Amino acid sequence: MHRLIAALAGGLFGAGLMVSGMIDTQKVQGFLDVFGAWDPTLAFVMGGALIPMSLAWAVARRRDRAFGGRPLPGPAGRRIDRSLILGALLFGAGWGLVGLCPGPALASLGFNGIGGWLFLLAMGLGMLAAPHLRRRIDRQPA
Repeated sequence: MHRLIAALAGGLFGAGLMVSGMIDTQKVQGFLDVFGAWDPTLAFVMGGALIPMSLAWAVARRRDRAFGGRPLPGPAGRRIDRSLILGALLFGAGWGLVGLCPGPALASLGFNGIGGWLFLLAMGLGMLAAPHLRRRIDRQPA
């Protein structure tokens, strides 16, 4: 049941990315180009995502288990630290340079050509390197 729910949620997410145009790298980069040919449609997509997510958080606060039966994770931490800032900077730089983040990258693999596959490879290598870099960063004095 858990895998079915995950597959349905992933399929719905991918379909939403396709319908909204968020797998189009030029649309994403157009949103980030605030001093040029700015494209505000991503702001509407993000705003539209807040409505169902707010409802999901309200339901989750009243439950201790997901609909599939597994325990729900606790709330995310609110501490802003060096790891969060560095991660946000790296994510934003990659998103701005390429116009893709993990969800749209996976959703666009079938038609984004070799660039999509190279991005996926680089993303995977980054995920493999992250724990080692994290340990190294954590050893540095604050």
